[in-house]
Amino acid sequence: MKPLVVKLGGAVLSDSALLTQLFDVIAAQAKHRAIVVVHGGGYLVDDLMAKLQLPTVKKNGLRVTPADQIPVIAGALAGTANKLLLGQAMRSGFKAVGLCLADGGLCEVSVLDAELGSVGDAKPGDGALVSAICAQGVVPIISSIGLDSHGELMNVNADQAAVAVAGALDAELVLLSDVPGVLDGNRELITALTEADAEALITAGVITDGMIVKVHAAFDAAKSLGRPIEVASWRDPALLEQLFSGGSVGTRFAV
Repeated sequence: MKPLVVKLGGAVLSDSALLTQLFDVIAAQAKHRAIVVVHGGGYLVDDLMAKLQLPTVKKNGLRVTPADQIPVIAGALAGTANKLLLGQAMRSGFKAVGLCLADGGLCEVSVLDAELGSVGDAKPGDGALVSAICAQGVVPIISSIGLDSHGELMNVNADQAAVAVAGALDAELVLLSDVPGVLDGNRELITALTEADAEALITAGVITDGMIVKVHAAFDAAKSLGRPIEVASWRDPALLEQLFSGGSVGTRFAV
């Protein structure tokens, strides 16, 4: 059975009860297959930036990251967010190790757009280290912070990071969010989405902001991995058991 990469939206860290339920599901699944968690932590970054009186600017759903802010953002994501998730893994009774995209050359990261600053574009790299960790029954919990070829810190969108990690591991991929999937103009769940339909919804302003990034990442993953990708909510742990077992509970992307 192929490994399963689970991307967690950072907002799940703000709800300790749901995070506990989610990690209990991961603990159960990790007994039967290799699970890899990739996470963001946008709300933690926003809180820290506000406390430090630093501006938060986003462009097309991506955080603009000036060079003088990347140490703060890396500390929030690879530090605080990652260790909070490791703590939850301990409480849920499974072994985990905290990593970033650079560890073992897992992902190759380059500058995505000079106007965004220290924002990286991640591509699959060498998954040997993470595969070896999984083989020991340990769950890697990977932050979306990477390093470019010059060793400079890079902030990578967590959805895009998860796609790159899944590519490096030849894994299945689930993108979890605080919404049940892609919603139509009536706020109803779209259970399956083609690329043409997605672009039409983006043009019409139905799919906006961070969901645009998530949709593009899902289609990129479906193309590169050659298998459907699911975008679903982490808010209903009962549905996650069905999802992790191969069922569809959100929006499925296939090409």
